[in-house]
This record gives sequence, C-alpha cells and structure tokens, in this order.
Amino acid sequence: MNVPEDFEIKISKRRFISIPKTIAEALGIEGGTKVKLYVEEGKIVIEPIKDALWFALHGPKVGRVTFKELEEESEREQEKLLDAP
Repeated sequence: MNVPEDFEIKISKRRFISIPKTIAEALGIEGGTKVKLYVEEGKIVIEPIKDALWFALHGPKVGRVTFKELEEESEREQEKLLDAP
C-alpha cells in the first residue's frame, strides 16, 4: 500500500472526521462503508468491516462454480418457486 505515513486532519465541532482520499482508496473505503472504531493504547483505530459482499468481490476464492452449475441451480430454484402454493 503506497500511502504517506500520516496525515493531519481537523475534527469538526460535531466531532466528525474526514478520511483523506488516498487512505480511503488504499483501504477500499467508500461512502456507506461500515467501519469499526475503537481505542487501542491511547489511539483511535478505524478499521473497515469486511462484510459478505466485500469477501465475494475481493476475498480469497476457495471454490469454483461453472456457469453450467450456476444455471442448473438457478433453474432448480425457479422450479421450486413455480411449484410453491
């Protein structure tokens, strides 16, 4: 990650902070991204929360599904919906 070591930012009167674009991009933080905020050894730590969608898009791939398998599963699920009362 090619990010400068530190940034100096100002906390607003309502105690909001703005994450510099360079840091946000390096960590994959966008508007709407959830983060975990905690204190560690007298420092504020902001850590992105990697949800299921993030892992689906960016996480390690542990298995493969072929298009044919995906299509077959889709057809089975659609049949269940059509057969449901």
